[in-house]
Amino acid sequence: MEHNDFIYGTRPIIEAINAGRELNKVMIQQGLKNELISELRHHLKDTEVPVQYVPIEKLNRLTKKNHQGVIAFASPIVYQEIETLLPFLFESGRIPAIVVLDRVTDVRNFGSIARSAECFGIDAIVVPSRGSAMANSDAVKTSAGALNKIPVCRSHNLKNTLDFLKDSGLRIVACTEKGSKNLHEVDFTIPTTIIMGSEEDGISPEYLKRADDQVLIPMSGTISSLNVSVSAAIAFYELQKQRV
Repeated sequence: MEHNDFIYGTRPIIEAINAGRELNKVMIQQGLKNELISELRHHLKDTEVPVQYVPIEKLNRLTKKNHQGVIAFASPIVYQEIETLLPFLFESGRIPAIVVLDRVTDVRNFGSIARSAECFGIDAIVVPSRGSAMANSDAVKTSAGALNKIPVCRSHNLKNTLDFLKDSGLRIVACTEKGSKNLHEVDFTIPTTIIMGSEEDGISPEYLKRADDQVLIPMSGTISSLNVSVSAAIAFYELQKQRV
């Protein structure tokens, strides 16, 4: 991990928060209690930064320096809010195309998806605040800089976010090998949200229930599934092909 990806020490992290620096998450040593930690927790309450309580051994593996029981992961991008971004897209005359990533944890997959999304005209990427790959320098590098161009929105409750998108007039399309339709049978010319699932077990059942369409990519080989970043690129291409 590159040194500019994290900040260690309680006071430097408090100062970073006060300076408005974007953070992916903060790790705090389990059971740690002191005046500075209380101050840090107070500052974190006013942010949407995920906090994870971990054994000290995990912190020690990240750095040999005096972390004081706290490490923050700095973000090279500024997160946006989908609730603010979506009305802007409609007002600017766009037909919104949003991708929601459900527990995509590999930073290279995340970066590759962002690169394809930017190339094929996706308007924003929504990721959960927990259980997702971080937008760190490795992800930005893999994205060929696309993560600096396409808005990334962090959601603390994907169910509520999907409901918001659906209520806003976007059709929810889940890409899954369990789909009942082929990808090209879906109308992508209308406002659309595409859900891509995790590398391990695909899209969560609770999100599949919210989908208007469950689609699969037709394949003729013997391997049953594609890498999630490849599947995403194919879906984004189909969307652009229909719109162009």
